[in-house]
Amino acid sequence: MKKFNRSILFFILFSIAFNSVAQNSSDSQNSLQSGTINNQFDYIYEVSNNFQEYKVVKRTNLDQLKTNILDSMQTMRAEVIDLKSQIRSQNDSTAAINQRLAQSEIEKQEAIDAKDNFSFLGIGIHKAVYSSIMWILVAVLASALAFFSFQYFKSFKKIQKAQRDLADLQEEFDQHRKNTLERERKLKRELIDAQMGKS
Repeated sequence: MKKFNRSILFFILFSIAFNSVAQNSSDSQNSLQSGTINNQFDYIYEVSNNFQEYKVVKRTNLDQLKTNILDSMQTMRAEVIDLKSQIRSQNDSTAAINQRLAQSEIEKQEAIDAKDNFSFLGIGIHKAVYSSIMWILVAVLASALAFFSFQYFKSFKKIQKAQRDLADLQEEFDQHRKNTLERERKLKRELIDAQMGKS
């Protein structure tokens, strides 16, 4: 019976040890197959054996960690290349958009200039300049009209005064001629009377 108990005890201890090794092996595979690189380093640190002040790492774990690190680096490089490609593509898109924006700005300015400018007698003139010239021309013409109207009315008054003076002078002349004719007739009568009185 002692032999049997020993066998059972040995079998139980062997099963526990085998399960522990199998579990460590599966933990090793699970932990080195997943998780971040930092977690994998922590796992290797935990499962490594101590020898004096050093840690003894299984070569398979170290190889697996190296493979994982190289894979991670390769993945990161691929991501960096992809990100650089995306950045380059976005920069190209931004440059194209900026170029289109600049072209649109130029076209807008040309449209504004075309709207604000027009050709007058074959000369390109800005509307504000044309408007200023027209208002100056209107002001000059209005001033000229006012000046000539003033001169006309001044001359008209002078002409009316001259006509009145002429009418007065004509009337005075007619009166003077009438008076002269009367005197002349009177003198002729007197002369005739005087000549008749002598004869």
